[in-house]
Amino acid sequence: MMLTPHELRSIIHPTLDYLGCYSVATEEQLVALAQAQCRRPLNNHDSTSLYPIDNDLHQQIWDQYLAFNPDQASLIRGLASQRQFLIDPHHELKTNLSYATAIAWAVFIAYPQILANGLERKSAC
Repeated sequence: MMLTPHELRSIIHPTLDYLGCYSVATEEQLVALAQAQCRRPLNNHDSTSLYPIDNDLHQQIWDQYLAFNPDQASLIRGLASQRQFLIDPHHELKTNLSYATAIAWAVFIAYPQILANGLERKSAC
């Protein structure tokens, strides 16, 4: 999914505002991460998410971080569609850009090295 920096900011900025954590630096990090993901060649194991978050990392952020931060979890869950999230929560990463952005932010907060390393590796390609 190829989005311009302006289009990415129109998703990222309101999502970070909604989460109560907007900063220019965070917005820039997420824009760079999404742009790196867009340039990355896909293979059979990659998702088509806006960010480099696979199903395992998605599950990990819920089980090991958001489960212990109920206020943040509630805000992020509020971005997901009610029915689809219950059927296939991982699908939200591919179809719901605000939800994917919120999860990327949570991953960056909980495990900054994961996305930072992914950004360095992907932008070097």
